[in-house]
Amino acid sequence: MSKKPVAHKARKRFGQNFLHDHGVIRRIIRAISPHESDQMVEIGPGLGALTEELLSEAGELDAVELDRDLPPILRAKFFMYGDKFRIHEADAMKFDFSQLRKGEKRLRIVGNLPYNISTQLIFHLLSHSGNVEDMHFMLQKEVVDRMAAGPGENNYGRLGIMAQYYCNVEALFKVPPGAFNPAPKVDSAIIRLTPYHDLPYVAEDVEQFKTVVRTAFNMRRKTLRNNLKPLLSAESLESIGIDPTLRPERLSVADFVSISNFLTQHKGKETD
Repeated sequence: MSKKPVAHKARKRFGQNFLHDHGVIRRIIRAISPHESDQMVEIGPGLGALTEELLSEAGELDAVELDRDLPPILRAKFFMYGDKFRIHEADAMKFDFSQLRKGEKRLRIVGNLPYNISTQLIFHLLSHSGNVEDMHFMLQKEVVDRMAAGPGENNYGRLGIMAQYYCNVEALFKVPPGAFNPAPKVDSAIIRLTPYHDLPYVAEDVEQFKTVVRTAFNMRRKTLRNNLKPLLSAESLESIGIDPTLRPERLSVADFVSISNFLTQHKGKETD
């Protein structure tokens, strides 16, 4: 039996909305399907509603929590797990997740991510994708839609391309505001990100790839000819089989990798 939790008021500055709907919690756990052999990591455990289910099935968990008032509450609640429940009082945006990895076992990361930092945090986590088996996140539904969108869809852009470069992306199911306390003003959704062990398309210079994607979407209603002009000419785009009159949202991840690799291979050469 866990000890009775201490009352804690959600703090707006941490973007806290605590999950309390047990039906939703069980649905998330089924989607994650934790096992005793897994190395589970939870970002922002809050009051431990999801933590409790994860621990009961996996038996061991590392939690990363920024709110300094919460670790004592969580340690009291899960004292029976001893050193199998470890809290890292840290900002997940600056945390080195690779330090949690033990041997060859990859991390399984879970989190109800604060809406105000979710995009930046996901970019940070993608930089650790080589240490990760999979990630299941509760996010604002709009962010999930952007991450899962494909070429030609309105929500398709930089976030989706970068996520899909590193991971297989699956939007799982929607979660209503009433599942949280306090209830947010937007719908949420669960997403699964499974990093590729072998990337389907390899950018020879990842920083160059990021620059191409960012530059292409600076003004998304303009054509590639206009947006990518600082990087390469329309003729260069045509030479690699890409129509310069297209808008950036029409291109696949593979197309952006092709542009990036062309630039890497022709570095220092004039493109105008």
